[in-house]
Amino acid sequence: MSPAPHIPVLLDEVIAALAPAPGAVIVDATFGAGGYSRRLLDAGALVHAFDRDPDAIRGGCDWSEAREYPPRLVLHPRRFSEMVAALTEAGIARIDGLVMDIGVSSMQLDQAERGFAFSSDGPLDMRMGQAGESAAEFLNTAAEGTIADVLYEYGEERQSRRVARAIVAARPLETTGQLAHVVRKALGHRPGAPKDPATRSFQAIRIHVNAELEELISGLAAAEVLLAPGGRLAVVSFHSLEDRIVKQFLRDASGALANASRHMPARAPAFAPTFTAAGKAVRPTGAELVRNPRSRSATLRAAVRTTAPARERRAA
Repeated sequence: MSPAPHIPVLLDEVIAALAPAPGAVIVDATFGAGGYSRRLLDAGALVHAFDRDPDAIRGGCDWSEAREYPPRLVLHPRRFSEMVAALTEAGIARIDGLVMDIGVSSMQLDQAERGFAFSSDGPLDMRMGQAGESAAEFLNTAAEGTIADVLYEYGEERQSRRVARAIVAARPLETTGQLAHVVRKALGHRPGAPKDPATRSFQAIRIHVNAELEELISGLAAAEVLLAPGGRLAVVSFHSLEDRIVKQFLRDASGALANASRHMPARAPAFAPTFTAAGKAVRPTGAELVRNPRSRSATLRAAVRTTAPARERRAA
C-alpha cells in the first residue's frame, strides 16, 4: 500500500497511550488509511481492524496481498459497534488495547464523489458505509421539523428552523454545492468569515446519516466488555458532542459521580470502577497543527481497564 493519504491525528500520543507490546491483541476500531494500525503492527501487535467503508477495507487488503503483515492484520468490514460479535466469531474473547478515531476520515472528505464536504461540488451522499439512506434521500423526504431537530441536536445550529425551512423550500437537493448555497443564503454568508455557516449543517446531517453518536456509545460499551484487566483504551474525538460522550462514559466508568451539593456526603458509585483515567485529555501540539491543520479540534482521552466485570454484564 502506498503511504497513507492523510496524517494520523495524535499518532505518537495514541501509540504511547496504548503501549503496544509484541503479541498484544489490539483493535483499531476505525481503520481508515491504517495509520494507527501500521504503527501497532510495527510494534509487534496483532491488529483486528474495523471499518464500514469498503474503500478502506480494500486499501487494507493491499497490505495482505503484499504480505507485509499477515497473519497479524485481520480486517473486519463492519461497524465498530459490532466488535463483540465479530471478535467472538474470530475466537477472540479479550483484547489488550482499543483505539477509536471518531468522525469522518480525510480520504472521505477529500473525495468529492463521497459528498461529505462543500469545498468541491459532488453528489449529496455522506454515507461512510456506502449503503443505506443518503443525505439527499434524508433531506428530500424528511419532515421539516425532523430536519430542524437534526441540525439543532447534531450541529448545534441555533437557527435550525430557518435552515430546515429553506432546505424544504429548495427540494429536491442533489449536490453538496446546492445544499451549501441554501444554508449560506438562509444564514447570511459573509465572504472571508472565519467559519463557513454551512459547516454546522453538514456536520449534523453527516452524523445523522451515519448514526455516529449511537455508534460511539455502542463502541465504548463494547470496549468495556472486550478489554482485559490492564487493557488500554484510546479515543480521539473531533467536536464537543463526541468528546462529551467519551468524557461522560469515562467519568461514569471510573466511578467519579458528581454530587448534588458540596454540603452533602459523597455518594458511593453503583458499580466498582471499570476504568481508571490515564492522565488528562491530550490535544495537538503546535508542531502537529502546522503539520496537519485538520488536527486542530482533536482531543485524545485514554483509560485503563480495571479487574471489575463490565457493567453491562452485571446489570443483565
